[in-house]
Amino acid sequence: MKKTSRRTFLSQSALSLASASAGMSATTFPSMICMPNTLQSHAVEPSPNNRLQIGVIGVDGQGRYNWGELLRTASDIVALCDVDETRAGAARGQFPKAKFFRDYRKMLEMKQLDAVLIATPDHHHAPAASRALQSGLHVYCEKPLTHSVAESRHLAELARSKKRVTQMGTQIHAGNNYRRVVEVIRQQVIGKVKEVHVWVGKSWGGTGKRPTDKVEIPKTLSWDTWLGPAKERPFNPTYVGGGDWRRWWDFGGGTLADMACHFCDLPFWALDLKYPTKISARGPSLNPEMAATWMEVEYDFPDLKFFWYDGGKKPALLNDKKVPINWGDGVIFVGEKGMLAANYGTYKLFPEDKFKDFKAPPQSIPNSIGHHKEWVEACKSGGQTTCNFTYSGRLTETVLLGVVAFRTGKTLEWDATKLKVTNVPEAEELIKGYHRNGWELV
Repeated sequence: MKKTSRRTFLSQSALSLASASAGMSATTFPSMICMPNTLQSHAVEPSPNNRLQIGVIGVDGQGRYNWGELLRTASDIVALCDVDETRAGAARGQFPKAKFFRDYRKMLEMKQLDAVLIATPDHHHAPAASRALQSGLHVYCEKPLTHSVAESRHLAELARSKKRVTQMGTQIHAGNNYRRVVEVIRQQVIGKVKEVHVWVGKSWGGTGKRPTDKVEIPKTLSWDTWLGPAKERPFNPTYVGGGDWRRWWDFGGGTLADMACHFCDLPFWALDLKYPTKISARGPSLNPEMAATWMEVEYDFPDLKFFWYDGGKKPALLNDKKVPINWGDGVIFVGEKGMLAANYGTYKLFPEDKFKDFKAPPQSIPNSIGHHKEWVEACKSGGQTTCNFTYSGRLTETVLLGVVAFRTGKTLEWDATKLKVTNVPEAEELIKGYHRNGWELV
């Protein structure tokens, strides 16, 4: 009897994803993000107990949190990749048998892998994920899914065509509170929602210039590999420590890119949002190198106004006490019959006297088995994840369009079908993103 390889088994079990994840038809992407596929899928013998064999790209910080969660699942960490050998020390000590790489392009040639977890700075998300998908691997990628709008669409289409199980690291999506809010909104307890306001107090921005002082590259750091797809620049520790890369446009997208996929996830899910048609943004004077210290973004969806605030800015509904809460972050749904405010852990209905006898609708969304476990189990069974790249791609596209609107300083008219800003030609470069030679998407 012919033995079925592990990856063949996982591939066959994932076939059901094709119809369940079907979304928009294929789009012609900007040519700069595509290159000939030189990666090959590999088949290996099944591991004991059908455990998923995972490689981790970016093993410290958020990566450490992620592999800590994976230890709770039926999976094995068999490969580690990090550009900094010092930061990789804890993971290498935890998984002494795992093969270690400094370049994920090399790691993805391993035949033993079933799946990868990506927890790098934003500019590496799409190059790593696209190579993994082309290699036949399932992918878990941290938020935001990508660094540019076109990259998000590319990964969504690629995941569908390769029939791979995917999950974006929007861990709060697994929380019970979000599920209860979705049920309340969908039962139209506050009526049809006509406005959404999302605010976050954090500020990942800056007002400085690119450092010019010469700093020696640490011997444990592969700086050129850390830059990866980004344009070349001299090393400086301000780029790499403690998430400070988020402040620089070449590597991140400020507070909006950092936090919006968490907080905007709730209204996207509850209202089944797809793509905005118009986007505008305001903030301090544009710094060509660094993200804004605060931003306000307005998105137009069909029959819905959607507002984002960060860096200390808040909705007028809070400032004039129409919604009397004192939260640092949150979401307000404005409906025809009332309002609902929510954060990660709770929700409240307003006006309070109108909803004093409110009883929550019956639970219709099952509680999660865990964001990481959901992905691992789906990889093995061919099941679904709640934050697959089809859903997460739309969410990330919307978030990053706010970045593009701010950086161009103009209101964008967005044609989602054509993946094009129809009225601002200079937005095209930002929509596509930049990929240095050798780091293009595949």
